[in-house]
Amino acid sequence: MLFHRKGRLRREFDELLLRDLVKQKEQWEKQKHLIEKCFDPSLEVLSNLELEKAKYLFLLKEAKQRKINIRS
Repeated sequence: MLFHRKGRLRREFDELLLRDLVKQKEQWEKQKHLIEKCFDPSLEVLSNLELEKAKYLFLLKEAKQRKINIRS
C-alpha cells in the first residue's frame, strides 16, 4: 500500500514539474520577443532574460534527471 502512494505522489509532482516547465518556457520566449522588439533594452531587461533562461534550463535539467517525457 505504501508503494502505491509513492507512485501517485511521483506522478503528481511530475505533472507539476511539466506544468511549470511549459509555463517557464512561455515566459522565457515572451521575454526574448520583448528584447527583440526593443530598440535599446536596459540592463534590467537583459538580466530578466538571463534569469528566465536559467529557470527554464534548471527545470529542463530536473525533468531529464527524473526521466519525464512530455508525451507521457
